[in-house]
Amino acid sequence: MLAIRVIFAAICIAAGFHFRPFSVSKEAGAATGFLFAIAVILFEVRLRRASMRRLIGAATGSILGIVGAYFTTLVLSHTSMPESTRSFFSLATFLVMAYIGLILGANKGDMLNLQALGGLFGSERSLKHSFKLLDTSVIIDGRVADIADAQFLDGTIIIPQFVLRELQLVADSADPLKRQRGRRGLEVLQRIQKMSHLEVQIAEDDFQNIPEVDLKLIELAKRYDAKIVTNDFNLNKVATLQGIEIMNVNQLANALKPVVLPGETMRVFILREGKEYNQGVAYLDDGTMVVVDGARKMINKTIDITVTSVHQTTAGKMIFGRYDERGEQVPRVAMAQGQVPSAAHVESQPGPRAVESSGGGERPPRPLYPEPNRS
Repeated sequence: MLAIRVIFAAICIAAGFHFRPFSVSKEAGAATGFLFAIAVILFEVRLRRASMRRLIGAATGSILGIVGAYFTTLVLSHTSMPESTRSFFSLATFLVMAYIGLILGANKGDMLNLQALGGLFGSERSLKHSFKLLDTSVIIDGRVADIADAQFLDGTIIIPQFVLRELQLVADSADPLKRQRGRRGLEVLQRIQKMSHLEVQIAEDDFQNIPEVDLKLIELAKRYDAKIVTNDFNLNKVATLQGIEIMNVNQLANALKPVVLPGETMRVFILREGKEYNQGVAYLDDGTMVVVDGARKMINKTIDITVTSVHQTTAGKMIFGRYDERGEQVPRVAMAQGQVPSAAHVESQPGPRAVESSGGGERPPRPLYPEPNRS
């Protein structure tokens, strides 16, 4: 591609040097040819980002606009207006209708169904969602590198220049915690850049009239027709309202959490006291909060609980359970006496009145009828 562009630029420079457009000198003609070649190359680079449907729509719209301008010129040729005025209106009509047809055709090109044409365009895939923008928060979070390493991200990863500047400011912060987070974000970007199945691009686009980074991301997503990869709740809502598709890492993590049904038994470590009376709070390995009723006295202990309900909130999933202390009293007493009771033995234990204790020992229950006197 570079060789073809160099050859094209050389031809344009030679043509400008030889033909001298606008009756300028040969040097000025060569410079004009060079500027024309640069403009065409930039236009070609921009067209490479467009999908086939948009290109077909733009070409069809421009052709229809030119045809309409031609018929309008035929009508103007039968009028009595002066030649200069008629030439001006004909040229203006041609430019306006060709421009409007080009823009409208490109915008409406996404509505084309190329698979219906078969053959030539049947395998054309839309490149609408091939670009993904990384937010500052998701880069600092670091989980996006693991997701990309597992090949759940494909296409082109775009890292805006203003996001890099924000990461650099965080990495150079006087706060040691912020500095550590910023450096971790830069390490995550280096890790993503080394992945062979991904193409990473640094976008130089910036919006000087927009101060907020989140709004800049939204505008850049509109320009590239890309998705935004983030874990920011507010950015998720604002971008969704403006029609931008979001890939939320937190939603992906919640979707991958194991499913827990009411009635199941779980083994958890009670970490702290809950807000309500006699509640304990535990956390699973993935960070899911487990609220356990009746576990206030079991803090810093691992216990078995019964799941009562599961609630999905905006912050994630919460599991509510119940700890039955009575279910462990019999095994605890048996362990204290050096015995390991079985389930059948626990169920067949007599009631509290069937065993009488005296002097710390145990004796069998009294017979219902006294034995006869043998003396």
